[in-house]
Amino acid sequence: MPKSTIRLPLPSALRMIGDYFVSRLRQQVRSVAFIVIYMVAFQLLIFGRAPAQALTIAGGIALVVVGLAFLLEGLLLGLMPLARQVGLHLSARGGLKIILPLGLLLGIASTLAEPAVAALRAVGGGIAAWESPLLFFLLQTNPDLLILAIAIGVGVAVAIGMARFYIGFALKPVILLSVGLLVVASLFCSYSDALAPILGLAWDAGAVTTGAVTVSVVLAIGIGLSRSSGKSQGAGSSFGIIMLASALPVLAVIILGMILVPRLPAPTSATNFFSVEMREQVLPLFEDEDAFQDYAQEHVGAGRQVEQVDGAPTPIVNESPRRTTQPSLLKVLGTESLMALRAVLPLAALLGIVLLFLLRDRPRHPDEIVIGIVFAFVGMMLLTTGIRIGLSQLGNDVGRRLPQVYGEVRVERGRIVVNNFDPAIVFKAATPEGDTIEAFSIFDGDTFETVTYRPEWYDPERKIYIHQIHTSPLTHPVLSQIGLLLILLFAFGMGYGATIAEPALNALGKTVEEITVGTTKSASLVRAVAVGVGIGLVLGVIRILYNLPMVWMILPPYLLLIPLTLASDEDFTGIAWDSGGVTTGSVTVPLVMAMGLGLGTQLDIVDGFGILAMAAAYTVVTVHIFGLIVLVRQRRVARATAREHENG
Repeated sequence: MPKSTIRLPLPSALRMIGDYFVSRLRQQVRSVAFIVIYMVAFQLLIFGRAPAQALTIAGGIALVVVGLAFLLEGLLLGLMPLARQVGLHLSARGGLKIILPLGLLLGIASTLAEPAVAALRAVGGGIAAWESPLLFFLLQTNPDLLILAIAIGVGVAVAIGMARFYIGFALKPVILLSVGLLVVASLFCSYSDALAPILGLAWDAGAVTTGAVTVSVVLAIGIGLSRSSGKSQGAGSSFGIIMLASALPVLAVIILGMILVPRLPAPTSATNFFSVEMREQVLPLFEDEDAFQDYAQEHVGAGRQVEQVDGAPTPIVNESPRRTTQPSLLKVLGTESLMALRAVLPLAALLGIVLLFLLRDRPRHPDEIVIGIVFAFVGMMLLTTGIRIGLSQLGNDVGRRLPQVYGEVRVERGRIVVNNFDPAIVFKAATPEGDTIEAFSIFDGDTFETVTYRPEWYDPERKIYIHQIHTSPLTHPVLSQIGLLLILLFAFGMGYGATIAEPALNALGKTVEEITVGTTKSASLVRAVAVGVGIGLVLGVIRILYNLPMVWMILPPYLLLIPLTLASDEDFTGIAWDSGGVTTGSVTVPLVMAMGLGLGTQLDIVDGFGILAMAAAYTVVTVHIFGLIVLVRQRRVARATAREHENG
């Protein structure tokens, strides 16, 4: 036995492992606590009630915390050491003929293993098939096709990035070419009624690809390859690949949409969608006829009828989709365990096969790597389960309630006295959460208003009902804009807090500080990114509230980034663009995406996507500005130092 081996008694070893695991859990609790408390407190203070299904959401958040701890530990122990070792040997034992296909496969595998991408499977339940058939098909009927397109985009990006590390060509031309292609493609889609709704999804797809798994694995390979090749110079030479991994999936989703549009029906009304004439056109949106009939039954409206193909009547659909039933925890765990297995094992196997058989090397510390892979699997399973039953539900609940903040007050008086009140006019009403309340209608001479019935406000002896109006200053006509301001402040705080919690961003910040030898502080970079995310979320919420075209919102920051990129230092350009790619990970994606979709559904907007894309775009802007400020300060210090030397 080697002399360096230390043997510990089992109780001591278990105590050390327990202390270490508890410290990791504390880190994840600190990272998630702010944003969760922030959203729950907003609902309690503004809406006066806790989130719907609070116990389920709390359990989901607990799973997210534990899952993040396991996943990040698995990345540190297993996947990152493998990826770094592969990168170190690629330049010596392989050429472009190996680097390019390997980069493609690694990009695809890491994307399939990304929990943020898995969150796409949990969204889109509020998309109506008749309003945007293409969105419905990609999110509900065949989400695996959407994820495959995203993965191919990331794979191509990783291949190009690894070729850059090996050859050492400049990053700025690649960025400008990518931005130019995205601008042209987005403008083309904006003129098509069928393609325009997927612009938000496409740009968000670029934002969800770069989370903890992708960033860790890709950066580990990139840094190893860049250092071993000797052809890339500069502190930022190992950056830029995350930017490509964010940009090319956008293009991939747009291209996929262009391919699918001719095969799918055009947007139409609900009545026309379920008519006999449209049956042949709409069936490709569903797996089979039975799936179509099930979907029709979920959107039933009482009283009115339309004809089926065989002539039998079926109820007409509602204009708004009905909420689906939340699956049981065991069912979700079973589904997500299979997805985690399919995500983690292929990535680990690919790295191991390349290292053993292609590069003729053995992994160091194989026992740690095996434990890391197991941890990554367990973490992925728990994390994605928590996302589905916890974070997505919380974000959707907040999004559906946000429009209430700036609603107009219909009655300005403090109370309404109803004489000769008859309790027989009280009826049952259902809330969006599925609860039952009592209500009745009041006519004030001009308008009808349905109000909640409270038994304590009824005096049966005098047959008088006193309806009290609680006018909040947030919804008072004079101060109505405060409600909108509160929503925007909430969006900024949510973006800032969620970004501070992102493990991928903190990993990038530490890497940047290490590579730049402390000239760029991790904390300063994280704050610059958080401000950009907050600004992006504010503008993304404005887009949904006012139903603005996505192309109007996404093109201005990218056009602004062209001169900023040209003016920035080459090394910092890659850092800035990569910062935009790592802002949206396992914590931010489900919360922000679910909030946007819930807000869009409540306001009868076809899609609530695009918020994540805005966050990523404005992050690159703020980090570029931060980099220019740092550069100016460094030059001032250099000039001052030079003057001191001249003066002796």
